[in-house]
Amino acid sequence: MALTKETTSSVIGKFGANANDSGNTRVQVALLTERIKQLTAHCKQFPKDTTASRSLLKVVGQRRKMLKYMQRTNLEGYRALIKELGIRK
Repeated sequence: MALTKETTSSVIGKFGANANDSGNTRVQVALLTERIKQLTAHCKQFPKDTTASRSLLKVVGQRRKMLKYMQRTNLEGYRALIKELGIRK
């Protein structure tokens, strides 16, 4: 259930400064958001899959921590990223 290479490269291309900029906080948050979308769809389809539910909670926690860091360091970038990704916060 991992992200495909095509999805990953498209997200990096959209949110990164260049094609190799996968460590940027914006890119990491966007990748985690894509992963969350996949896991959410999986959990809706298979409600008894507790491992996937646990993984979803872990990924949401990781994204929350990264967003908190981004809010602390780059408030305008944080606001723009949330608006672009459609994250409610």
